[in-house]
Amino acid sequence: MTRLRKDPRVWGTGSGSGSGTERGIVRVDTPEGLSAIRRPDCAAVIWQRSPLPRFQTWIDGLAREQLPRTRVILRSELVRDTITTVAQTCGTPECAEREMLVEDVSALAAVFANVANARYLRLRLDIVTTDACRKFHVDAVRARLVCTYRGTGTQYGHLSGGGEPQGVFSVPTGAPTVMRGTLWPEIPASGLLHRSPPIGGTGETRLLLVLDPIDDPEEEPEDHVVH
Repeated sequence: MTRLRKDPRVWGTGSGSGSGTERGIVRVDTPEGLSAIRRPDCAAVIWQRSPLPRFQTWIDGLAREQLPRTRVILRSELVRDTITTVAQTCGTPECAEREMLVEDVSALAAVFANVANARYLRLRLDIVTTDACRKFHVDAVRARLVCTYRGTGTQYGHLSGGGEPQGVFSVPTGAPTVMRGTLWPEIPASGLLHRSPPIGGTGETRLLLVLDPIDDPEEEPEDHVVH
């Protein structure tokens, strides 16, 4: 497995609150800790880390049309070259910060492929400017990794008796999160829901990485497959 280094030149040390568990949510300080999603008591794992200010300043300052965007199915070892090509095609400026982004997406893909035991991944880099997926839900997948590189992070909460979360919390920008989906054999259900933050009308632009495990690319005809 490719190891995702916690390189101080790229990522900071996170919130400093350390590893811990809160009602089905495990917080970890290393990429290897994302494997905690396999624990019976775990519905989601958040790797607590923060991007360096110069990286965040760079990505926040890019014009919307310069942000990399794609939807593709591929093996994890092809992610680096694919995202490099995507960045070039989208006009993302070539610089050290772009290389940080490419390397991070590639390394997260390798880690998640191992955690989810996935032969292929569906990789999405989405530019979000609306209230897409603003309703709380659980994804119809086995597991999903999300990482918000720009903008407000994914929001989550636990289901209450009235059908809405008792409290709403946001994953920090830059913090990768692995969540179980409806296809995970989980009994009983954890009640953990999530959504995209409602940003419609605010002028905010989010850049979101989404990784899903794919067993057979031939069953996903709507997606381009990289071989």
